[in-house]
Amino acid sequence: MSDTPATVARLIIRCLEAEGVRYMFGIPGEENIRLVDATAGSSIRFILVRHEQAASFMADIYGRLTGKAAVCTATLGPGAINLLLGVADANTDSTPLVAISAQVGLNRIYKETHQYVDLESMFRPVTKWAATVTTVDSVPEMMRKAFDLAQRERPGAVYLAVPEDLEATPVPTTLVPLTARPPHVTAPDNAQIRAAAEILRKAKRPVILAGHGVARAHASEHLIQLSELLNLPVATTFMAKGVIPARHRNSLGVIGFMRHDYENFAFDEADVILSIGYELQEFAPARINPHHDKTIIHVHRFAEDIDAAYPVAVAVEADIVASLEALIGEFRRQAAGPFPSNAKIRDLCAAELEAGAGNDSFPLVPQRIVSDIRKALDDDDIVLADTGAIKMWMARLYPAQKPMTCVISNGLATMAFSLPGAIAARLAYPDRKVLAAMGDGAFLMNSQEIETAVRERIPLVVLVWVDNAYGLIKWKMDLELKHHRDVDFGNPDFVKYAESFGARGYAVERAADLLPILNEVLAGDGVSIIACPVDYSENIKLTDSLGELTSAL
Repeated sequence: MSDTPATVARLIIRCLEAEGVRYMFGIPGEENIRLVDATAGSSIRFILVRHEQAASFMADIYGRLTGKAAVCTATLGPGAINLLLGVADANTDSTPLVAISAQVGLNRIYKETHQYVDLESMFRPVTKWAATVTTVDSVPEMMRKAFDLAQRERPGAVYLAVPEDLEATPVPTTLVPLTARPPHVTAPDNAQIRAAAEILRKAKRPVILAGHGVARAHASEHLIQLSELLNLPVATTFMAKGVIPARHRNSLGVIGFMRHDYENFAFDEADVILSIGYELQEFAPARINPHHDKTIIHVHRFAEDIDAAYPVAVAVEADIVASLEALIGEFRRQAAGPFPSNAKIRDLCAAELEAGAGNDSFPLVPQRIVSDIRKALDDDDIVLADTGAIKMWMARLYPAQKPMTCVISNGLATMAFSLPGAIAARLAYPDRKVLAAMGDGAFLMNSQEIETAVRERIPLVVLVWVDNAYGLIKWKMDLELKHHRDVDFGNPDFVKYAESFGARGYAVERAADLLPILNEVLAGDGVSIIACPVDYSENIKLTDSLGELTSAL
């Protein structure tokens, strides 16, 4: 790429290179062809996708796994609108993302005209910032601001519209990308640290709630140190799975299931909740504090949102690692506890998974599928659990040992992110195995991206849980209405469907088939689709059994 950008499009690409962007996901249209063409000769690899929604999901998951804002792009009008879902998903999951689309030219943006939609107003509610580039001179500043906002704690999505005529406008040689400002680490307030420590020293049954902010801050080691120092149990949100290893003696599992799960009993009996990196969109705090009677300590980079069930007694608003270091130092001077054990909760979770692992029935029970996935993946490998009934089983039972190794959409909880997301995960971590686990309903929403993976030679494994229905909605209907309707559908022959894209297809025909197939395809290259029938009659059995539990456990 020439040292001198000739147009706004080339200047934008230079700005992206200065931000360290490696991939741009999208589809070229008539109005953004110059931007896509400008990636030629640059250090940015353009990944052509089959639907703009998939492009936004790829940028979403790449940003979540790396902490660096990835870029998705589209043409104006319908192309830009198709980006909206993945952009909103990233923003609600506090994931850095920059979306760039074309817009009609400045010569007609002010009037009713072909394919014009007020995209800036459309994206504003689901981003941290949405703006239209209207002058050449503003490009470096707006690009720098976009990445600064996207990657700053709290991370999120940013949208920029580039009018078609501006994209082709020449720029002077003096206009160059701006340098990123150094990161700013905020230190905790010592008085708040002491106040938090005093509450914990007086507590009878405290529990730690770890949210996704712990993973984003790379604070897992400090969380584990604090837990071990005080011997405190740790429950994580779905998105924070792995911030304390599932095998750790203080790990309770996850909180956020739609019914009163094992972990909820630890919160029922708790008098103090030490909330670290938790954000309200991860799950409603009324699930753990229905009577508003818990003492809550909030540790995060930013203030909590207002919720009657989340009354904060002490707020430590600072860098999470620095805050945990300060708390650890405080308790090394004067310890707290000892506190009661919650080992029985751990035993119940482990027993449920173990019982399912030995179940040879067909179709497979969800517990067996989760167990076989765990056996097929190493601790560093990544599984993306799509939204639906599958999310509930994977979130509850999959033993994640490291952060960001079980990826779940929870803020927006959107379906069909995991197949395109798995493509991004392989680009982010080419040395790790990556598995997209998704229901058949979600799979067919973005299955066209199989072709993207095949064409781009990105190894990918998709495990489709087949029940010929929208399983989670059927589950909810059966729970609340005592019947279900309009949730069942037909499916293609998944093996032939995969092969039609040039991928390999596999059909699980007995319980013993799944693990060998997973081991084979995860060890190889190429793109593989596995169709595995699942017995979701276990759904009602689970909620019935949880409903029979009492605090006596």
